[in-house]
Amino acid sequence: MYLNDTLKNKARKPQLELQPRQKCWTRLPLRRLFAANIGYTSANSAPHNCRAHWKPWGVAFVVAAFCALPHAVMGQDEPENKGLTLRGSIQTDMLVPENDKQTGATKANGDFLNNTYVELGASLKNIDVGLRLEYLQYPLPGFEPDFKGWGVPHYYIKWQTKRMELTAGTFYEQFGSGFVLRTYEERSLGIDNSLLGGRVKVNPLPGVFVKALAGKQRRYWEHNDDWVAGGDLELNIEQWLLGMQEHDHYLMLGASVVNKNEPDEVIMTDASHRLRLPRNVMAYDVRARWQHGAYNVLAEYAQKGQDPTADNGYIYRHGYVAMLSGSYSKQGLSLLLQAKRSVNMGFRSRRSMMGTSSFINHLPAFTLEHTYALPAMRPYATQPLGEWAYQASLGYKLKKGTALGGRYGTALKLNFSHVHGIDQNVHGTKGTDGYGSAFWAWGDATYYQDLNLQMEKQWSHALKTTLMYMNQRYNKTVVEGEGGMIHANIFVADVKWKMSPRTTLRTEAQYLQSKDDDGDWLFGLLELSLAPSWMFTVSDQYNSGSTRTHYYQALVTFSHGAHRLQVGYGRTNHGYNCSGGVCRYIPATKGATLSYSYNF
Repeated sequence: MYLNDTLKNKARKPQLELQPRQKCWTRLPLRRLFAANIGYTSANSAPHNCRAHWKPWGVAFVVAAFCALPHAVMGQDEPENKGLTLRGSIQTDMLVPENDKQTGATKANGDFLNNTYVELGASLKNIDVGLRLEYLQYPLPGFEPDFKGWGVPHYYIKWQTKRMELTAGTFYEQFGSGFVLRTYEERSLGIDNSLLGGRVKVNPLPGVFVKALAGKQRRYWEHNDDWVAGGDLELNIEQWLLGMQEHDHYLMLGASVVNKNEPDEVIMTDASHRLRLPRNVMAYDVRARWQHGAYNVLAEYAQKGQDPTADNGYIYRHGYVAMLSGSYSKQGLSLLLQAKRSVNMGFRSRRSMMGTSSFINHLPAFTLEHTYALPAMRPYATQPLGEWAYQASLGYKLKKGTALGGRYGTALKLNFSHVHGIDQNVHGTKGTDGYGSAFWAWGDATYYQDLNLQMEKQWSHALKTTLMYMNQRYNKTVVEGEGGMIHANIFVADVKWKMSPRTTLRTEAQYLQSKDDDGDWLFGLLELSLAPSWMFTVSDQYNSGSTRTHYYQALVTFSHGAHRLQVGYGRTNHGYNCSGGVCRYIPATKGATLSYSYNF
C-alpha cells in the first residue's frame, strides 16, 4: 500500500541490498546511457559485475532525437529572443518540538527541526537552467529515515524551440494518467522520484506529440541502480480531419511504453533455491479521449510484465489497470462517473524497496480529497496489489431568484466513492504467479466508502454558508494494518462573514460521530482576515470519545507581495497526510512552528 509506516511499523528488510561501488550521483550519467559496465557489491556475497546492457537504449534515445530534429526545426521560426531572466523561490518549515505525555509527542529527533528548499533558475533565449538546494538534515517528524540529508539533488539544462525540447539533468514526467510513468515532487509527503538522465519532446506535425526519455530514478540522496527508459505518443485526430472540429468533435489517441532494467540480486525461496529475476520489466499504456461539447470520455488500459517485488511477495503475476471515466459539464450542472480496476500494478525502480519511495508509476485514488479537518482525518491510500474503485460526483446550481436558489443562487454537490477488494483465487506464494482473479469479481472486503452532500449558499454580499454531511466507511485494517472497519457520520458548518471591505471572519464547526476507534470528535475554528496582509487563526480538535484530548492551534499569517510568513503554536494529532492516494504517517507533535516562503 502507498503508506509510509516507517514510524509505526518496522518495515521488512530486503534479504540482499546491492550498492554501487562508486557513487557519482552529482554528475550526469550520460556516458552510462550508451554503454557502461556497472559493478555492484553486497555484504554477503563475493564481488561481481553486472553489466547494465543499456547501449541499445542509449542508441535508441539518440537516434530518436536526431530523426526528430529535421522535422522539428525545418521551416520553423525560432521563438522570439528573450533576454536573461532570473527566478527563484525559498520555502522553509520549522518546528521547535516539545515533549507531551498526553499526546505522546516527543522531541527525540532534536530541539529544532526544519525542511528548507531553495530554487534558482535562469533563462536566456532558448536555454533554461535550474537547480534546487534542499536542507533536510534535521527534518520534520514523519519522514522515512533516508529522507535526512542535504545537497543539490535537482539540476537541469533545457533547450527549447517551437517544435522541440531537449532536457539533460533531473526532470519530472508523466505519460497519460501516470499508470506506467509519473515522476513528481510532493514535499508534504517527502516524495521526489525524479529521473536523472535525458529527455526529448517533439511536435513534428500538427497534432502529433512524441516524448522519449531515459534515466535513473532518485531515491532521497542517491539514485537507484536500475535504468528507466520509455516513450510516449499522442495523436490529436481532429487536427487531420477538419470536419471533426467543425462538428465540435475531438479525439486523442495515445500510447506509452516504459522499460525498467534492474541488476540481478539474490532472493531465496528457501535455503537452497533462489528466484530467477527478470532483468527487464516492460509496461505499456494505451488510451483514448473523446470530447464533444459538454461531454468528455477517457478510456485507458495499462499492463506490466512479470515483476516480483517485496510489495507483492515476489510473485510473477502480470499486472494491469483498466479505467473508464466520463464527465458532463455545462452552466449550472456537472457530472462525473469513474471506474477503475487494478491488479498487482505497483511499479518500482527497486524491487526490494518498501515505503513510499522508488515508484515509477502512480495509481490515483478515486476518492474525494477533503479539506475540512474531520472529513480528512481518515483519508484513503491506494492499494496497488488490487482494488475496484468507483466514483460519482454531481454538481448542480439552483437558479437565482427561485424559492430554493434565493437571491444569489445555491450550489449543491453530491459525491460517492467506493473502493472494494478484488477476488483472489490463491494457488501459490513466492516464486509462482500467486493467484488468479476474474475481471468482474469482487472480493469480500470493502476498503473505503464515502457519501457526502455539500450545500453552499450566498445569503448576501457579506454572508456565505457551507453545510456538509458525510457518511464514511474506512477499513483501517486494510489501509493501516489494524483496527477493523470504522463507521462515521460527519457534520460540517462553515460561515464566512465579510464585516468590511478589508475584514472577513470565518468560522467552522465540525462533529464526527462514531462508535468505533477513538469515538466522537469535535472541531472548531475562528479565522480573522485583515486584507491585504494579516490573518489570525485559532482552532481546537477535541476527542470526546476515548482520549478526551485537545489538539489546539494558534496561527498568525503575514503576506506582503511575494513574501508569506506564518508563526504558530499548538498540538497536532497523529494520522496520515495524503495526496492522490499516496500517504505519509505523521506522529503527534507539540511546539512552535514557523513557515516562510518567497518567490521572485
